[in-house]
Amino acid sequence: MTLTQGQPANTLRKLRSTLATLYHGQSRTALRFQFAVLLIDLAIIAFFIIAPVWRERPGFLWLDYAVATLLAADVTARALAASDIVKWLRQLTTLVDILILVTLLAPTLFANIGFLRVLRLWTLSRSGFLWRPLRKRGLQQWEDTGRAVVNLVTFIFAITGFVYLFFVGQWKGLAGYVDALYFTISSMTTTGYGDITLPGTGGKLASVVVMLLGISLLIRLAQALFRPAKVFHPCSHCGLKRHDPDAVHCKACGNLLNIPDEGHGR
Repeated sequence: MTLTQGQPANTLRKLRSTLATLYHGQSRTALRFQFAVLLIDLAIIAFFIIAPVWRERPGFLWLDYAVATLLAADVTARALAASDIVKWLRQLTTLVDILILVTLLAPTLFANIGFLRVLRLWTLSRSGFLWRPLRKRGLQQWEDTGRAVVNLVTFIFAITGFVYLFFVGQWKGLAGYVDALYFTISSMTTTGYGDITLPGTGGKLASVVVMLLGISLLIRLAQALFRPAKVFHPCSHCGLKRHDPDAVHCKACGNLLNIPDEGHGR
């Protein structure tokens, strides 16, 4: 009787262990699984980007629920793979994913915040799935640039979805998704051609937000692209990960470093 009662707990424990290995492991099987999950995630994000245009097409609702099923399975699996589920639930990325899942399960009720679904790209970036291939190939120095690009792309399509949802069709200058994208890009770069503007006080405030946040993200991307090159070599004492290629001591704690020379391999 005791053995029978313990079987569900043992099964759950084995399932959590298997999922933790698949999501966080470095074996060939785990890396293949992570790559497959990454491809599915990128396909879902592509769906989120084009969803505003496809919303009125036949069968869209079924596709929406299919994506919700995939996302629900992924969120559940990540929860089981977490060593501390309560701590995992408190993370901002987890809360964002749950919010995205809610908008998928009730697309009509939460139509006004559907543009936030593209934030899935940001949560994917924060999970580390996007950067593991770079780390595996010794290209960690491109991770900061990649994160800056992801933040910028996420911002562009989130704002484009917002503008498309709330302003297209209500103003003669905005006729479709491309117009919303065009307005977002021209505003965030402060080009300001003036051929497309958002009406009213709300439109002006939205434009100000786009300009301020957009130029900040562009500057962040420029810094990531043009700042002096650093090598990825965690300090054994304080954990600082990036140092100058010719650094002898860690600039944070002074610990002696032993950075491998690229000419002699790593």
